[in-house]
Amino acid sequence: MRGDQIYVHRELLNLQGIYEHHGSDCGDGSVIHYRKPSETIEQTSIETFARGNPVYIRKYEAGFYFIADVVVSRAHSRLGEQRYNLLFNNCEHFATWCKTGFSDSLQIRDFIPFVTQLDTSKLYEPLKEALQDSDPNNSQQLLKEALADIKLIWDDLQPRYKTALQEADSWDRVAIAAIKQNREDLAREAIKRKLTFKKQAGELQEQLQQLTNMTETLIRNSQQL
Repeated sequence: MRGDQIYVHRELLNLQGIYEHHGSDCGDGSVIHYRKPSETIEQTSIETFARGNPVYIRKYEAGFYFIADVVVSRAHSRLGEQRYNLLFNNCEHFATWCKTGFSDSLQIRDFIPFVTQLDTSKLYEPLKEALQDSDPNNSQQLLKEALADIKLIWDDLQPRYKTALQEADSWDRVAIAAIKQNREDLAREAIKRKLTFKKQAGELQEQLQQLTNMTETLIRNSQQL
């Protein structure tokens, strides 16, 4: 039905097992989803989405989730996006965000738990050890490679940090609107979402600060070579 988060089971290439491919049902025979292999958010027929597989509905028995029109509107707002990332922005992240406001993937949390324990401060230690045993030319190359690696991580964390701040602000407005309508139940749920995103933003900010400190250290080292 319109606004449902739907999914199908697909085979996982080169591995034994299956994975779930998620999308948002538009209610008119079409689905908005991160399409493979283009890795673009597209609106396709449900037949294209399903590829002949049974279609299931992700159930949300309790708690807050958006009404159908809002879900479809959120899905439409990201049509054409090409920022697919298996760990941080896959098809399930997208469909769950459309439905609940949270960018989440149960598959990733179940199978790759270390993703939630990223500690960027540990990235510098292997580099420091390598520099101690390297000649100047090799050290310069290692520093350049380290700075490039830091930039890749920064480019992933920074948009997520900004999104978390924006989501916290959005849920704050939702809470205020709910209170004005005497909907304390929705206000409580919205405040919970706001606090969750504020915590997420704080954690991401700490990781960004770690990357900043590492960059400063690397630049100082490069000036000494």
